[in-house]
Amino acid sequence: MTSLVIKTTCYEETLRLGVRFAKFLKPGDIVCLFGDLGTGKTALTRGMAKGLKADFEEVHSPTFVLMNVYHGKCPVYHFDLYRIGSGDLFDLGYEEFFYGQGISVVEWSERLGSLMPKEHWHVALKHAGGDRRLIRISVRGKGLKACFSKALEGLK
Repeated sequence: MTSLVIKTTCYEETLRLGVRFAKFLKPGDIVCLFGDLGTGKTALTRGMAKGLKADFEEVHSPTFVLMNVYHGKCPVYHFDLYRIGSGDLFDLGYEEFFYGQGISVVEWSERLGSLMPKEHWHVALKHAGGDRRLIRISVRGKGLKACFSKALEGLK
């Protein structure tokens, strides 16, 4: 699987990457974020919300409420699975959001287990010392390959 690795050196660069990345997202897309605490998952989400014309200053990690909704060009459903199991997602009716008219952004996606969507943007964030982050973007599933090719060119 081809991927794009981008190095950011501060919060603002991670935010700007999210803004640029949002240009390649469309309703129905699912962005699965992977990474330890403090790797920039929420900062990247803030940037995506800004790029989608939502009020990015309202974006915060929904750790205690499971999901936040931000309104912009289309709804942005921001999930945080840090404190939950997949059973909680069933109770929420996650399919309505994942496969609806908005864009779903999922922090702690590794907790999806068997609920991991077959088609999704796969974004892995890692600490690279200090405020630096390594962000690897790829896709899973055949349906996103054309979008990913465009993203490779637009995000380099």
